[in-house]
Amino acid sequence: MTADDATTPGEGLLSRSEQISLGVRLVLSLIAAGCLILSAGLLFLAPSQAEVAELVAGVAALLVAIPALSAAWESLRYPDLHGITDQLIALALVAAWAAGDLMTAALLPLVMTLGHILEERSLLGSQEAIRALSRLTQVKTRRVLPGGELEEVNTPSLQAGDLIDLRAGDLVPADGVVQTGKSSMDTASITGESVPVEVQPGSEVFSGSINVDGHLLVKLTRVGQDSTLGRVITLLQEAENAKPPITRLLERYAGRYMVLVLLTAAGTWFLTSSTVAMLAVLVAACPCALVLAAPATSIAAIAVASRHGILVKGAGFLENLATVDAVVFDKTGTVTLGQLQVVDARPESGVSRDELATLAGSLAGASNHPLSRALVRFATNAKLELDDVKETHGLGVVGRLDQETVALGRAELFDELGIAISSEPNHDGPIAGIARGDNFLGWMLLADEPRPEAPEAIADLRELGLRRQVLLTGDRMSVARRIADVLGLPNVRAEALPAEKMACVLEEISAGYRPMVVGDGINDSLALKVGAVGVAMGARGSDVALASADLVLMTNDLRRLGTCVRLSRRCRRTIYVNVAVGLGWTVVIVAAAATGVMGASGAIIAALLHNFSTLVVMANAGRLLKFQEPVA
Repeated sequence: MTADDATTPGEGLLSRSEQISLGVRLVLSLIAAGCLILSAGLLFLAPSQAEVAELVAGVAALLVAIPALSAAWESLRYPDLHGITDQLIALALVAAWAAGDLMTAALLPLVMTLGHILEERSLLGSQEAIRALSRLTQVKTRRVLPGGELEEVNTPSLQAGDLIDLRAGDLVPADGVVQTGKSSMDTASITGESVPVEVQPGSEVFSGSINVDGHLLVKLTRVGQDSTLGRVITLLQEAENAKPPITRLLERYAGRYMVLVLLTAAGTWFLTSSTVAMLAVLVAACPCALVLAAPATSIAAIAVASRHGILVKGAGFLENLATVDAVVFDKTGTVTLGQLQVVDARPESGVSRDELATLAGSLAGASNHPLSRALVRFATNAKLELDDVKETHGLGVVGRLDQETVALGRAELFDELGIAISSEPNHDGPIAGIARGDNFLGWMLLADEPRPEAPEAIADLRELGLRRQVLLTGDRMSVARRIADVLGLPNVRAEALPAEKMACVLEEISAGYRPMVVGDGINDSLALKVGAVGVAMGARGSDVALASADLVLMTNDLRRLGTCVRLSRRCRRTIYVNVAVGLGWTVVIVAAAATGVMGASGAIIAALLHNFSTLVVMANAGRLLKFQEPVA
C-alpha cells in the first residue's frame, strides 16, 4: 500500500484512491442520469427535437462509457472473475452504440454501476474490521522511566522490556506481564469472551485488552506485529486476501465461460436478428452473483469466527473444516492446562493438610521450578517467615523455621538429611515430600490436569460426527492413559517425537480419515501442517505452532472447536446455496433474454434482474452474521 492509499484512523472505510475512483464514477453517473432525464423529457414534450434528444443521450452514453471501458481494459490486463462482468458490459455498450441505441448505451452502464457500488460496499466490512483493530494499536501510553517518572509515548515507540503504567479504562498497547497491582481485564476484542479476566502479579495481559478497574504496572514482552493484537491483524489480512476453493475453481473456467457467452450471444443474433436480444444475453450472462457467492459468505464467516475468538487464516480452511471426521489432540497445554497442579495432599498422622500446604508453599516460594510454582498457588494461607532458604538443584529446597530445619523435595533429599520418610505414594506424576526437624510431615502429589471444559468439548465433537478421537503426546504412556481415561478418549499414542506425531497423522489420513489436529507447541507443528485442518491453541501457543496451524483459538476454551465445525458447515451450506442461486438465476435470465421474452428493453431488464440476484446472494451471506454461540 502506498502513502496515497493509506488511511488514517477515522478517515473512513475507503482508501484515498478508492474514494477518488468511486467519486469519479458517481459524478459521471449523476451527470449521465441528468442527461438521460433531459433526453427523455425532450422526446416526450417536444417530439420535433428528437435529434437533440438523441445527441443528449449520446453525451450520457459517452460519459458512462468512460469508467465502463476503463474497467474492461483493466480486467484484460489483470484478469479475474469480476473482469468477466466488466468485459461483457463493455461489449454490450459497444454493440448498443453500433446499433444506434444510445438510450440503452447510457442506461445500461448506469444500472450496472449501481450494482458494482453495492457489491464493493458489501465487501468493505472486513477491511473496516481490520482498520478498526489497527486503530487499537495507535494509542498513547505511559512509560515508566528508570527514575520512576512517567512519559507519554505512542505505541510504535514501545520496546520489549519497557515498563508501562495502566490505569482504569486504559487500552493495553502490547503483550506483557503484570508486575504490581490487581485488576479486571476486558479481553473481548481479542478472545471474544464477555466476562472480564482477573489479573495479578505474574499474569499475562494481551494487547487490545482494556484495563477495567485497577492500577497496574506491566512489563512488556511482545510489541508491534509480534504482539497478540498484531498477530490477529496479520491473520485477518491473510484471511481476507485468501480465495475460497470454489472461487479458484470458477477462475479456472473463466475463459471458457466467456467463449460460451459470446457463442450464445452470436447464436441469438443469428437466429432472431435482434440486437436487443443479443445485448440482453450479454448483460444477463454477467456472473456477479456467482462471483460473490463464495467471497461474501467467507468474509461473513471469518468476521463471525473472529467475534468468537477464532482466527481463520484463509477461507479455504473453513470449507475444509466442514469435512473433517476425526480429531487428533496433543496432550500438554491442549487437553490439559499445561501447568502442574496439586491434586492431593497426604499428611502423616497428626499433621493437618493446612500445616502441610503452608510449609510447602513457603519453601516453594524460593524456587522457580514449575513444581514449586504449583505449590505456591495451592498454599492459600499466609507464608511462614523462613531463614537461610537454599535451593538444591534437582533435589529440593531447605530452610530454617524457629531454629528447625525444614525441607521440601524428592526422597533423595531426605536421605541426605537423614530424615526417615514413609513409602512414596503410587502416583503418575511429580511427588514432593515435606519435613520439619526430624519429622516427615507428608507428601504432595502433583499432575497436569485436564481442562475443565475438555470432556464437554470432546463429547460435542463426537456428536458432530468426529467419532475417531486420538490423544497424541510425547509424554509417558501411563500419564497419557490416565488423561485419556478421564476424558473418554479411546485411542492413545504416547512417547511420540515430532516426526512420529506427523507420521501418526499421516496414518490417520491413509486410513481414510480427515483429521483435525489440535496442538499448541513446537513439537506439534509438523502434525498441524499435515492434518486436514490444523488448530493452534490460544495466544500463548508457540510461534511455530501458530504459523503451522490453519485456525487459531485465541481463547484456551476447547468448546470453541465445536463452534468452528458448526460455523464451517453452515458456511459451506450457504456457499452452495449462493452458487446455486447465482448459477441458476444466470441460466434463467440468459434463456429468457435469448428467446426475446424480455421485449424491447431486454438489456435493461436483464441488468435489473442481474442486480436483484446479486442482492439475494449478499443477503443470504449476511445471514451468517447472526451466528452466535455464547460459552458459559
